[in-house]
Amino acid sequence: MPINTVALAMTGASGIQYGLRLLECLVQADRQVYLMLSKPAQVVIGLETDLSLPGRTPDIESFFAGHCGARAGQLRVFGQDQWTAPVASGSSAPDAMIVCPCTTGTLSAIACGNSNSLIERAADVCIKERRMLILMPREMPFSEIHLENMLRLARAGAVIMPPNPGFYNKPQTLQELIDFVVARVLDHLRIEHSLMPRWGEGS
Repeated sequence: MPINTVALAMTGASGIQYGLRLLECLVQADRQVYLMLSKPAQVVIGLETDLSLPGRTPDIESFFAGHCGARAGQLRVFGQDQWTAPVASGSSAPDAMIVCPCTTGTLSAIACGNSNSLIERAADVCIKERRMLILMPREMPFSEIHLENMLRLARAGAVIMPPNPGFYNKPQTLQELIDFVVARVLDHLRIEHSLMPRWGEGS
């Protein structure tokens, strides 16, 4: 199934740069993007980047639409209690969803089917509707609890993709490390990109 609509959730783990770069690439690839930010994710954006987000959801949408160069209506941002969002229902499920970065708390909630926030509910919808769900936990080391939750989700069809960059392409900058991880996500979504050559290309 072609991936035309993508739900992207960012939670409060470190590594928010991966999610922000993925957002840029999805917009550049002309996909419809539904963006969800947890409150801790907004704090981490302030800590790990030079971006200064506004407080209200509509203003955040305008901010990122301008920042990423989105066309009108291409990028929609939803608050964590906005249960009328399309991603909250299987009748309007996105083609794919990525949680990047994904806290182990969010991972646990999704594994248990809690659905106490819009991010958790959107992930639950993707699982039940058999849509692609990519979870990117950025934690180390993983405890037995974390690993059991990952196994449970993998068995339910989710893709567990910790954002671990490779070094065989001899990266020279932080941006190249970020792009390595984002490229792997886009590969799974079957979205064309030119972030980095694939293994064996250009050799």
